[in-house]
Amino acid sequence: MVFLIQNTQNRDGAAIQAKLDELIRVSEGSNAFIGIEYLTQQEVDEFRAHCEAAAARAQSRAPSAANRDALAAGAQQTAELPGPG
Repeated sequence: MVFLIQNTQNRDGAAIQAKLDELIRVSEGSNAFIGIEYLTQQEVDEFRAHCEAAAARAQSRAPSAANRDALAAGAQQTAELPGPG
């Protein structure tokens, strides 16, 4: 019984991984993610550190919540102005 459950879980995991790989392949994401389940733990840790550093860089370039709110309010006010004519 345990073997059957484990076999089913392995098959389900492989199917999910194949679906995720296909989504990565057809998206604008990095294809470097495909197959990472076969890396060693050290390689996965290095890959994760690289991803975390990239996320931190993206976060530092993103406008703060206050700036986003101000930009959205400005855009709303601009949209409400009457046009020429």
